[in-house]
Amino acid sequence: MVTEEHNVAQHVDLLVGVVPIVNLEWIQKIHRDGAERGYTAEKTVDTILRRMPDYVNYVTPQFSRTDINFQRVPTVDTSNPFIARDVPTPDESFTVIRFRQPERFGIDFPYLLNMISDSFMSRRNTMVVPGGKTGFAMELIMTPIIHEFVERSRKLKGAR
Repeated sequence: MVTEEHNVAQHVDLLVGVVPIVNLEWIQKIHRDGAERGYTAEKTVDTILRRMPDYVNYVTPQFSRTDINFQRVPTVDTSNPFIARDVPTPDESFTVIRFRQPERFGIDFPYLLNMISDSFMSRRNTMVVPGGKTGFAMELIMTPIIHEFVERSRKLKGAR
């Protein structure tokens, strides 16, 4: 989080964003609030509308600061989240993975594309994977980065 008063992002080694597109997020919230809290769809919509300024001003801008974004995009109609009967499944989605500076973390796109079948590049720093393979993609991407952080930390501790 970065605001005029606070900058938490400056203290973080790796900023990762995990976000569905807005209509999917709303479908998920309407279903979750109804199932877990007993809210009506109308009450949930009121909550969404009340929180919209915070979402626009504080949540959304954070994703432009992340090192890696994982964004789930459904391949089924989510045009009216207020009447959707089902939350799209991972297999009814793609995940768009955007790397702000792929070279910083040594992202090997040919390797990832080879390992994750049916994946492709949509831009020089953005790959798309089938939604059902998102967990596998996260594992392939994040494991070497985390190992590098651990190794760097060990070296720094040994240098003291």
